[in-house]
Amino acid sequence: MKGYIDNIERATKENENFRKVLYTAAHTQLVVMSLKPGEEIGEEIHDLAQFIRVEEGSGVAILDGVEKPVEDDFAIIVPAGARHNVINTGDEPMKLYTLYSPPEHKDGTVHATKADAEADPDDHFDGKTTE
Repeated sequence: MKGYIDNIERATKENENFRKVLYTAAHTQLVVMSLKPGEEIGEEIHDLAQFIRVEEGSGVAILDGVEKPVEDDFAIIVPAGARHNVINTGDEPMKLYTLYSPPEHKDGTVHATKADAEADPDDHFDGKTTE
């Protein structure tokens, strides 16, 4: 089957990995993430646009130095070139999914922990898609 069809809320809430790429197309990538209490994505800047949706948990989103509280059902749009971070300030894991346009990571990437993600120098999208 081409494309991706699944219950994204369930897939997001069931994910225990820091980062897991679910699907990669030529121009878009779907990734689920789980942030432990006190954990953050890490401040970064992409040359791409990013959509983030919080399915479960609470924290703060920071875009170019502006901090806003976020919780279940919040959406975050990160324009290309914006310095950004998401931090779990709650007591439970923060479950979220993100769409990168274009893709950011290699298809099939799974990082169980943030340390695994930071230690992976070969993580950037290599042009290979799911199909």
